[in-house]
Amino acid sequence: MGSACGWANHHRYNLKESVPKISTPSKLVIASRESRLAMWQAEHVRDRLFALYPDCNIEILGMTTRGDQILDRTLSKVGGKGLFVKELEVAMAEGRADLAVHSLKDMPMDLPPGFALAAVLEREDPRDAFVSNDYASLEQLPEGAIVGTSSLRRQALIAARFPHLQIKPLRGNLDTRLGKLDRGEYAAIILAAAGLKRLGLTARIKALLEPEQSLPAPGQGAMAIEIRDDRDDLRQLLAPLNHVPTAQAVTAERTLSRAFGGSCQIPLAAFATIDDGNMRLRAMIGTPDGQRVASAEATGAANAPEELGKKIAEALQAQDAAAILAACLQEH
Repeated sequence: MGSACGWANHHRYNLKESVPKISTPSKLVIASRESRLAMWQAEHVRDRLFALYPDCNIEILGMTTRGDQILDRTLSKVGGKGLFVKELEVAMAEGRADLAVHSLKDMPMDLPPGFALAAVLEREDPRDAFVSNDYASLEQLPEGAIVGTSSLRRQALIAARFPHLQIKPLRGNLDTRLGKLDRGEYAAIILAAAGLKRLGLTARIKALLEPEQSLPAPGQGAMAIEIRDDRDDLRQLLAPLNHVPTAQAVTAERTLSRAFGGSCQIPLAAFATIDDGNMRLRAMIGTPDGQRVASAEATGAANAPEELGKKIAEALQAQDAAAILAACLQEH
């Protein structure tokens, strides 16, 4: 398999060569959710920026979002991905923050008017991770075992392969989810490998689910920086942090997702890899019970990601994806 835009082979950045010749502001404020993973990501961006602009005072504004507060219902039933970004966008609109750092998979496919993505950082491991204290893999789970996941995509993929397992919702930040597993509420949980690795929790991973087993969500493993659309000064400032292959890959994934409404009410997976200027995009859409699944893949030029995303969307539509989509929305 070709490089998935940096998650397999990280490289060192020569920051001095990357510094743009622009005026550096005296202060920057980064808005972030207050979970441990979100703060790690904000601190990572702060440190990268400080290495580029050592004279700039960079602060982090920690915030609690509606998505962090509502933990008793699935995201698909309480407003979707926008619940994790709204408060951060308000802080930018009011001038209390200059930029916001997000996990890209948590971002809506269409940003509100007045906001834009300024940079996508090099992707971490995009795979799903199987985490359990008693079992080594999904295959080892006994009939009726409870698997926790917050994702309809993961639910559909697991249900299709392991119909004998019981899948239950799992909300909360990473530490909350691990705590529920450790209290015995679940036999196993499925999490994004990237978050576990970023927080030094790789040892909790019992097995990594390859894309052939569990195709990742659009943007999974990638961090994104959001700004106000009128902040051209920040676009230049943040340009050195943008990892072009990752940005191309996630553009293809998000273009495909947008064609189906970009909603977390739909079990949809999309994953692009780039090898020598060629992009391979794989995608899946299904019903939450895994009974109806459509999948497609195609290759194209890495520098034309939107075109490839639209091509895959058409291929899925040809497999009656509209009926699958309608069935998903009917459930909600």
